[in-house]
Amino acid sequence: MKRRERTRQLIELGGLVAKADLIELTGDDRAVILGLLVEAAATLRGEGREQRLMLWRRRGKRAFDSGEIG
Repeated sequence: MKRRERTRQLIELGGLVAKADLIELTGDDRAVILGLLVEAAATLRGEGREQRLMLWRRRGKRAFDSGEIG
């Protein structure tokens, strides 16, 4: 059961990458996409973590609500 849940989580996360247009915007360059994610992780390890999370959460919710993604 855990394997199925993990697979679903990975598929959903991949869907978010696609909805954010990162595949198209990077020319499906997976090194660039990983670099973006590594940069975001580094940002979250630094100062201002909570403020950055709040900003990104608002942007994400706005994108979902407005249908501007996908």
